[in-house]
Amino acid sequence: MSTSHQHPHTKTTRDPECVLCQALDRARAQGLRMTRALEDVLRLLIDSDVPLTLADIAESRHLSSQADRATVYRLLTKLEKLAIIRRLGLHDRAAYYTMIFPGEHNDYLVCTECGKIARLDIECPVEELETRIEKKSRYTQIYHELMFFGVCPKCGRA
Repeated sequence: MSTSHQHPHTKTTRDPECVLCQALDRARAQGLRMTRALEDVLRLLIDSDVPLTLADIAESRHLSSQADRATVYRLLTKLEKLAIIRRLGLHDRAAYYTMIFPGEHNDYLVCTECGKIARLDIECPVEELETRIEKKSRYTQIYHELMFFGVCPKCGRA
């Protein structure tokens, strides 16, 4: 399954069908049409252990709806605006997309040479700070995104 780090406030099991149904319900509630392409894109992101690019998704043999690249891009843009998925990456590199799992987050390493993004599988150093900020500010539903930048091993050898 996923290599994401499980934080104390995170559910330790993730039923893909349940996550898919919840995401489809949220999309429908926000006015998105229920299509086979929408379901296929969500299923790919839910099942993936790594963030995926537009090309990864549009060219996947698991995209049974045969949606073209423009349709997939429009779906990704809408899902991002609805906070169902997250867009990651450097501005001048390919964007990567990942599913947002309620109550869970991932931290990432981004290669400044090739743009590759990998999940950081260590205990998040910001969890305690996030809790303190929530208590002190009285903000609710606080979350954070943590990305570290460097040169991946493959680019470092080049």
